[in-house]
Amino acid sequence: MTLDEDSRRLAELGYKQELSRTWSGFSNFAISFSIISILAGCFTTFGQAWNNGGPIAISWGWPLISAFILIIGFCMSELVSAFPTAGGIYWWAATMGKPIHGWFTGWLNLIGLIAVTASVDYGCATFLNITLNRLTGGAWEGTLSQAFGLFVVVLVLHALINVFSHSLISLLQNVSVWWHVAGAAIIVAILVFAPSEHQTLGFVFTETINNSGFSDSSFWFYVLPLGFLLTQYTITGFDACAHVSEETQGAAMSAAKGLWRSIFYSAIGGWILLLAFLFAATNVDEINKQFGFVGAIFDTALPANLATAIFAISTIGQFFCGMSCVTSMSRMMYAFSRDGAVPGWRLWSRVNRNRTPVNAIVAGCAVAGLITLPALYAPAGLGTPIAFYAVVSIAVIGLYLAFLIPIWLRLRMGDRFVPGPWTLGPKYKVLAWIAIIEIAIISVYFIMPLSPAGIPGSADFTWTAVNYAPIAVGGVLLGIALWWTLSARKWFTGPRRTVDVDETIG
Repeated sequence: MTLDEDSRRLAELGYKQELSRTWSGFSNFAISFSIISILAGCFTTFGQAWNNGGPIAISWGWPLISAFILIIGFCMSELVSAFPTAGGIYWWAATMGKPIHGWFTGWLNLIGLIAVTASVDYGCATFLNITLNRLTGGAWEGTLSQAFGLFVVVLVLHALINVFSHSLISLLQNVSVWWHVAGAAIIVAILVFAPSEHQTLGFVFTETINNSGFSDSSFWFYVLPLGFLLTQYTITGFDACAHVSEETQGAAMSAAKGLWRSIFYSAIGGWILLLAFLFAATNVDEINKQFGFVGAIFDTALPANLATAIFAISTIGQFFCGMSCVTSMSRMMYAFSRDGAVPGWRLWSRVNRNRTPVNAIVAGCAVAGLITLPALYAPAGLGTPIAFYAVVSIAVIGLYLAFLIPIWLRLRMGDRFVPGPWTLGPKYKVLAWIAIIEIAIISVYFIMPLSPAGIPGSADFTWTAVNYAPIAVGGVLLGIALWWTLSARKWFTGPRRTVDVDETIG
């Protein structure tokens, strides 16, 4: 039997071609570009940066943190070029290290991807809630419970699209890229030409705001870094290029290029979009009153119809983003289950006649819905539940810790690492160290309290203000560590070969 180059390489890595390899290199780039989605993160977590640092957290924080993330992306591009498998970073860790490395990486990655799916779809539902409220003149009230109901609907729709429309997903990924490019351009044009006045350069690049509730004395070392969650959350999920590499043609090169390019172009487009927000943010008092909600900028700077149009453009972009998140999450769950790591793995690693991991799609979406249940409640006076930012933090920490492990293992391997056609060469050493240090720092910051009301023992403490990311992430780490110690180390051996190269190509 003669295999094409992609299937031959996959067989060398130990797997037969089960998923349908129909995606182009552009489609591979498109899924990560869609998951990063400047029409999602730049809108839904804008308030986090506004309240924790203000304009400088955005105008300077975005390009600074984007540069660090691009370095992480370069390190991962080298790895996906060498190991283009659906398991992605889990497979890299287990292959370059030991089964325990693959075990922790896989679980952190899976939890991070489920949390990303949850946060993106909840953000989409929130903006859909607002859009419906505006379009109906208030007849649709737009309550928290209605937002959660829309979240469930969006989650179900994304599951159905992924289950029944494999060929459609690739097409929609491509459409999503152009929607994000054109949509962002239209929004920037509206914010440049429609407002009667704009902010000064001084405001955009030097103004600081501290609405966090924490003292100004902690601004530079605590409050401002919390604002960087905007960038760190928006530009994530780019490991999707690796997770769909078994469905991509010319994966060893196209997946590597798609990964770093999705970060680079999103960073540029996102910065332009965010600067347009800041220059249009002339009514600072109203924006502060609405806790940094990005919609306050549109409502105070634009006619109602243009503000509604921006909400609609963002909502559709977020829908595309959530659809891509489900695709990436389900492929990772399929691959991790294929190697026996997930309870009920035989069920989750099964593909249907269309070569789609249906059970993994359904299970992942169900868990995403469950971890977002606390978003039914919000602290008094806040429109956005702290639970939303907690899920965001879980996504960021889970994914970036999962990225850290294989980057560290590659650094440890040194010259023993056999690169693919896309390689960093000797530059990998300094880039890997920068990536590791940055991930370690942000992982500490994003488990910290997001407001004083979330600190146990404080006078205004309330459970709805608690950032439960450390509870969730800590619980998961403890759970998978105990599981490994008591059981998994006896039977989990890392990636399981499903094909012998000699048999396949013989």
